[in-house]
Amino acid sequence: MKWMLYYCYDAYCGWCYGFSPVMNKLSIEYGDVFEIEVLSGGMIPSENPSPISSTAGYIKKTYKTVEELTGVKFGEDYLWHIFNPAKSDWYPGSEKPAIAMCVFKEYFPDLQVQFARDLQYALHYEGRDLCDDEAYRHLSDKYELPVKEFYSKLKSEEYKEKARYEFSLVKQLQVTGFPTVLLQANESKFYLLARGYTDYETLQENIEKCLKEINISTGH
Repeated sequence: MKWMLYYCYDAYCGWCYGFSPVMNKLSIEYGDVFEIEVLSGGMIPSENPSPISSTAGYIKKTYKTVEELTGVKFGEDYLWHIFNPAKSDWYPGSEKPAIAMCVFKEYFPDLQVQFARDLQYALHYEGRDLCDDEAYRHLSDKYELPVKEFYSKLKSEEYKEKARYEFSLVKQLQVTGFPTVLLQANESKFYLLARGYTDYETLQENIEKCLKEINISTGH
């Protein structure tokens, strides 16, 4: 039996980008223990998009902290938009990458964590605008997705609804920040394994502690 692990993240979350190597390692080390579901959190609502200038000041102050604490690097092409917000044409929104994730899950459900990492690398290092359909073309090539079908789904109402359902589910799980990792023991029992950036050693300790507790309570 595999336990269900929920990774609540947002493609636009810089701290999630920093956490992505940790989560990737978890998916490798515990692949036989957990079924991992990546849930997009809808951190930046897409209904009334704001220009990058509305968040550039905050990112400018924090991205170095993320780099120093996590070891990831933000790319020059991304940082250009942060340091030149008046010249940028970016209007960030969480919906499009969330839709892309919903589409991707149907093709490769076991590679959700890797795809989340790829989305974040595309934005935060390569400087691709995840609100632009073309930002996903190199990933459709990488995973050998059927391109026409992928883009048809990316633009469909059906998958937009799936993405919005995930946003609602993350709220129901009472997630208030990203990244968050939850372990589901049964229908009503969840364990909080990580809230905010957490290094792998700490996350592993939390996992082992919870698994021990679950096994004791279930008699396994």
